[in-house]
Parts: sequence; structure tokens; C-alpha cells
Amino acid sequence: MAVQTEIWVRYIMNRLWKDNTFLQYAFSDDQYVVGGKIVHIPQPGSKPNIVKNRNTYPAAAVQRTDTDILYALDRYTSDPTHIEAADLLEITYDKISSVFGDHAGTLVETIADDMIIKWLSGIGAGNILRTTGAATASKVTGQTGNRKAFSVLDAKRAQTKMNLMKVLKTDRYAMLESNHMDEFTDGLTVNQEKQFSEYYDAKEGIVGKLFGFTFLERTNVAIATSANAIEALGASVDATDNVVSMFWQKDSVTRAIGEKKFFERKDDPEYYGDMYSALLRAGGRRRRADDAGVIAMIQDTAS
Repeated sequence: MAVQTEIWVRYIMNRLWKDNTFLQYAFSDDQYVVGGKIVHIPQPGSKPNIVKNRNTYPAAAVQRTDTDILYALDRYTSDPTHIEAADLLEITYDKISSVFGDHAGTLVETIADDMIIKWLSGIGAGNILRTTGAATASKVTGQTGNRKAFSVLDAKRAQTKMNLMKVLKTDRYAMLESNHMDEFTDGLTVNQEKQFSEYYDAKEGIVGKLFGFTFLERTNVAIATSANAIEALGASVDATDNVVSMFWQKDSVTRAIGEKKFFERKDDPEYYGDMYSALLRAGGRRRRADDAGVIAMIQDTAS
């Protein structure tokens, strides 16, 4: 039987949400995607001025000026997958997983990595905190020298920073790079560790909860240069680069999924089977012009 393209598209989307649960903890612009390729968000103008006990008439009429936010979705494509004719006699979910799993996994991982970069790139200096823990040897391949560890105090500082930004205290998240997570949990007191672990939920990707943040873990979140610039997708780690973890409030970042396509070429005479590949458009950004609700926690250097 032939491969059903709908199954492959559904499989890719299932992998996207399952392997990258943090994408569920962002505001969704899916309803604003136009033509599967661009996001168009109407922005209301300034709110009307309020006067207490007005005694001057007539009141001045002010016309509200509305604006638009536009951002394009990037196009991500997988390398073609070849399935020999003999394997096409029976296609099951397990078969899809074994043949196409690596390609789909790389596709969705790339999209997720790039989404984080979109959320953090160009963030203002006032939204950057540096780690303050004890000096420790670099743990990421490509780095040299010592770095300050991620301490429990650093997470507490992120909470205070969010409070000063007047960000909602609900739906706050922290995504720690794996080494940062180890350093953070090593520093918890017995009571903090107990409180933290009570919220563990593997299905939702939640490691724990503390200081008002729901904590997630990711092998790599982002990398920053010594000048605090977030490295581009696929960039190698240089000796002076620093690991980045991220704190955010759900409504402070947005993501959108647009066009989803699966391509097939049947009975290819050169490959003696069928060829398949996929396309997915996705994009995102910080929602607020002042970057409030998003914090980049960047490693600091240590002697």
C-alpha cells in the first residue's frame, strides 16, 4: 500500500510537540498566519485618556491609530528519504518511525533550536543576567577557561527581575541548559529540593517548580559570544562563547506554525522505490517592544 502523506505530516507534528514541549508554553500566533507563510497581527493604538471629575468641555476627541506587526515564517525542509519498493508492501507507524524518524527528528529539532534563537536574539542589555556561582571548568566542547556556575541565587534573581518588569506571575518558565540544571539542583537545600521535585512531570517536560518558575531542561538552549550576542543557528562554539539559559512568561514570546507539506515521488527508476521529503514553515519572536518577560541568563567568565 502507498504511504499516506497525511500520516507523515501528522507524524512530524507529533514529534515537534512531543520532543519540544517548551513550544506549548508560548503564545500561539497560528490564527494570524496568512497563506501559510506570514504572520499578520493587528495592533490596537493607544488607550483613551481617563480624566477624573472632568470640568472642561468639550472633551478633545482623539483618533486611535492602529498598526500591524508582520513577520515571515522560515521554511525548513528535510533531506529526501528513500524507501525501497520491497519495503512499501506494508507501512506501519513503527516503520515510519524507523525509516523517517531520524529525518523528522532533525527537522523538528532544528525548528525548535531556531525558535529559541528568535526569542533571544537582539535582546536588550537590561534583560541579560550573568551567572554568579563558583568557578568551574568549561563543560561545553569548544569552550576554554573557567565559567561561573548557575546558582540557586541566579534563579532567584531572575524572579526578582521579572517582578520589577511587572510581568504576570502566572505561567513563568525557565529552560536550563543541562549543565546549568545540574549546577542548579546541586545547590538546592533539602527543603528546596523537596518542593522542586513535587512538580516533576515527565510527560509535560517539567523537571520541577521553584521561585514561581516551571523548570524545563534542554541539552542546549543557546550560545552567546563574549559580547552577549546570541549565536546563529548551526554556529560552532568558540573558546570565549558562553552557555545561555532562558526565563520567560508565556505571553512574552510567540510562535507560529504555517504551511505543512509532504512530498513524494513514486516508483523512481534510479532508486527502485519511492522518495519522500517534508516542508514546514515556522517562526516566532518576542511579543513586547520592551522585551519585558524574557531573560537571557548567560554564563559569566571566571578566573
